[in-house]
Amino acid sequence: MNFKKHIDRDNNLKLIKNHASKLNVESFLVGGYVRDLLLNRSCKDIDIMTIGKPYDLINSVSKEKGFSKVKIFKTFGTASISYKEFNYEFVGARKESYNKNSRNPDVSPGLFEDDMRRRDFTINAFAVSINKKHGEFIDMFNGVGDLKNKVIKTCDDPHKTFEDDPLRMMRAIRFASQLNFDIEQDTFKSIIDNSERLKIISQERITDELNKIILSNNPSYGFKLLFTSGLLKQFFIEMHNLYGVEKINNHSHKDNFYHTLEVLDNTAKISDNLWLRWSAILHDIAKPHTKRYKENVGWTFHGHEDLGSRLVPKIFKRLKLPLNEKMKYVQNLVKLHLRPIALVKDHITDSAIRRLVFDAGEDIDDLMKLCRADITTKNPDKAKKYLNNFDIVEKKIVIVEKNDKIKNFQPPISGEEIINIFAIKPSKIIGTLKNEIKNQILDGKIKNDKKEALKLLYKLGASKGLERIK
Repeated sequence: MNFKKHIDRDNNLKLIKNHASKLNVESFLVGGYVRDLLLNRSCKDIDIMTIGKPYDLINSVSKEKGFSKVKIFKTFGTASISYKEFNYEFVGARKESYNKNSRNPDVSPGLFEDDMRRRDFTINAFAVSINKKHGEFIDMFNGVGDLKNKVIKTCDDPHKTFEDDPLRMMRAIRFASQLNFDIEQDTFKSIIDNSERLKIISQERITDELNKIILSNNPSYGFKLLFTSGLLKQFFIEMHNLYGVEKINNHSHKDNFYHTLEVLDNTAKISDNLWLRWSAILHDIAKPHTKRYKENVGWTFHGHEDLGSRLVPKIFKRLKLPLNEKMKYVQNLVKLHLRPIALVKDHITDSAIRRLVFDAGEDIDDLMKLCRADITTKNPDKAKKYLNNFDIVEKKIVIVEKNDKIKNFQPPISGEEIINIFAIKPSKIIGTLKNEIKNQILDGKIKNDKKEALKLLYKLGASKGLERIK
């Protein structure tokens, strides 16, 4: 690749080159941005390493039209600016030394070679001169060869690399998952040997890498590496415990770990929604807790969807995932993921469809995506039958929603109106009346409109001895 032409064609890089030359600050494009250029992948995070402190250069560039204000992180010797969707991080060349009980290094100014040697993997240890030797490409560790061979390999001794910063073990697996690369044998063995060191890393950092694995095109590959290396059980024991098959009297159940990974990959093929993918990961998470063996029946997992839904907040809290609407979304999909297939086993009533749509709300379409992804049988006739059944459910959902508008259900009569109609104080009976109106709408006994709801309310009120105010 002609990096000189690339820098001169990119208006912002050309501008940075001109400012660096004017200030006589030797500067380099480094790391993942260079790697992604070689792989022809888009990258909006651009790292620039300077010989000496980068602050004069970034302050000068930030004065140009369109650039944001400078953010400075003096503890780490870095500073960043953004331009539209692109982020530029500037860092002075440095060397690092580590304390065994922390991943945070002691940082001191260093030479170009020092900065290259501190980098984690050969495919991230590229540099391109921006100004002094404009466009010169530097590859100290044969990273180009590893790119061609699709291999993740540490620049330094892997044991030292992971002992210094155990988060690099998660990063190795993340890059392998994102790029579909292998991890070099000695490097992977060192991850296995150092897996317990992950405990000194903050959960936020681990989860950030985990989410990037989940968002990769083939996330099951990353999870298999996490499992095999021993990293997964360090921070996500519930997922680890899905692994394994038990057999009694020739009855065995499927391996729920590998089933979950199939569901995750199926979901990844149809959606890049991180939280839908988390729903796939957690949909069977309670199966180890609910597993029972019954003579002449085999293995059962009754109630795993309800228990799984109750486990979601605990898992989200420990993994430092957001405890907000995203969590509630995952909870709801986990709780409901068996409902659509259960509907088809019986005669599908409009009432059952209304209740499903009411419970799923705006998430009904994603619920159906999860249900389809959950079909992992290798029997093509069974798979076709299940998917056809979901087609039937979805067609019924469209019809019922068009007629009854349940997805965004709002009670046709408010609690305040009930108080005013019967001149009563706030009490439990108001909730009882609202609930009965809702149930009769969902059961199709009355239409979802105010006129019919009022008619029913007057009748219900009279049965409870309530008098209307005329």
